[in-house]
Amino acid sequence: MKTENRLLALDVFRGITIAGMILVNDPGSWSAVYAPLCHASWNGLTPTDLVFPFFMFIMGISMYFSLRRYNSLFSRGAVTKIFRRAVLIFLIGLGINWFALWFGTFMSMGNGEFTFWERFTQNIFPVADIRILGVLQRLALAYLGGAILCLGIRPRYQLFTAVMILVGYFVILMVGEGFIRSEHNILSVVDRAVLGVRHLYGGGASSGMAFDPEGLLSTLPCFAHVLFGACVGRMLGEVKENEIRIRQLFIFGTILLFAGYLWSYACPVNKRIWSPTYVLISCGAASLLFALLIYWIDVKGYKRGCRFFEVFGVNPLFIYVWSEIVAIVLAYTLQDKIYTVVLASWLEAYFASLVYALLYVMLNWVFAYILYKRHIYIKI
Repeated sequence: MKTENRLLALDVFRGITIAGMILVNDPGSWSAVYAPLCHASWNGLTPTDLVFPFFMFIMGISMYFSLRRYNSLFSRGAVTKIFRRAVLIFLIGLGINWFALWFGTFMSMGNGEFTFWERFTQNIFPVADIRILGVLQRLALAYLGGAILCLGIRPRYQLFTAVMILVGYFVILMVGEGFIRSEHNILSVVDRAVLGVRHLYGGGASSGMAFDPEGLLSTLPCFAHVLFGACVGRMLGEVKENEIRIRQLFIFGTILLFAGYLWSYACPVNKRIWSPTYVLISCGAASLLFALLIYWIDVKGYKRGCRFFEVFGVNPLFIYVWSEIVAIVLAYTLQDKIYTVVLASWLEAYFASLVYALLYVMLNWVFAYILYKRHIYIKI
């Protein structure tokens, strides 16, 4: 069965991850969140831990098709595009971190003692405390490293390169006490030395040690993550029959999933350090889910309900950025009233928190739907 040039399943898959990221990032109260909607505190895996790596995996798939116009070879145009996009995404992520600090200061000074201008200019350049890294910054660095590797390494060696990156990272973690939550952890040492404690997530108070869960050294396995996605993208580009695509995705995903679980006896599954087994298991699960979506949507034609996620999937990064900015504003204005007065006053606290998150997903969907209906696609 021949398929269309653009798989609807890919847009739906991308939309599922964006909706999931918004859902888990914006509960009504962080003190009332159901366990599956929380990240594992250290070792282990929850459904929430799969959302971000799924999106990174999809980014690798899309990256392959983007680089194919340059024949996946180094050229001035290809390198310029890669660096321009990586820098843009990184700066947007940094801008969100800046806005959170500045707006928090602005709102905290709204007790009538300060003029609007004093509030506006206070902490407008929070150089000493701004978090340098974050979700978008990690995506930017992973895209940059993965794209350069795709251009510099022949396709037949890319899968091998991804595996070698994971093996090398495992050695670094073993030698540098990377699996231990302590100040001697190599990830903490690198983040503190290069970035400084005050520029880390939560001011360095994450997981009982000063490190950033989207830190520098733990970005290394993300290159492998993107390469796995690129390998799937190449598979989709070279094979035209959806049935064969599905079979290959199932085989690829099953191998990664089993390899990850077998390796987990020596290498714990850990999102916060982006352990090699975490990469294998999340990429394997993403491949299997993608195969199911292709079968359900593009082969069987069951497209009812797909529109909801497709709306998110055609403007993914822009909607995510929008949701982060609006969430910051709501956190200092209406969120507490909506959660406490409107929802938690008659619903159980945890359920009220979930309802708030679902309502926030719908709020962002409405905005995304307006763009979708007007055929406005904003690429970042």
